[in-house]
Amino acid sequence: MKRIVLGFLVTAGIGLIFSCTNSEPKKVNSRRITQQDDGTISLGLDKADRYTDMDERSVNTAEWNVVVKKSGRYDVWISSATLDTTSLNYKNTVMVNVQDKMIQAIPDCDKIITNSRDVSQPYFRADSFIGTLYLKDTGEFYIQVTSEMILPEDYNIGETSAADIAKLISVSFTPVTH
Repeated sequence: MKRIVLGFLVTAGIGLIFSCTNSEPKKVNSRRITQQDDGTISLGLDKADRYTDMDERSVNTAEWNVVVKKSGRYDVWISSATLDTTSLNYKNTVMVNVQDKMIQAIPDCDKIITNSRDVSQPYFRADSFIGTLYLKDTGEFYIQVTSEMILPEDYNIGETSAADIAKLISVSFTPVTH
């Protein structure tokens, strides 16, 4: 009986060691988004890796793996789905990080698009200017956005009242031209 118990413990210990050393690495977004020929970088939340915490929504994050082909100055815009075209009700700033540079702002309703195919009724799309970033290098980078309005993919409308008013749907970088 002792041999059986000892054999079981040894087998369980070896299994535990192998399961700890063979743990899978964190899932990394293998979907690369390439900058468009006109210089625009369009980042839909549906193509992002999302990290969400509905209890502490201010740390919700979306990340994209982006190939930047053209350096230069870019205007950064956030698009939100909203029911209220006068206020998006973001309580915290939205932070956009790329190449160790960060800009942040509380989105406002700078442009309202009434018939956007990016949102369904009864929502409108609201575009908010966040700021300007200079991207001096080209290559592959991670772009990260942090906002309480980044919601889980499986989030159902109606679970919280603030999310029913607005939610982040995309980020765009448009080249600044003179």
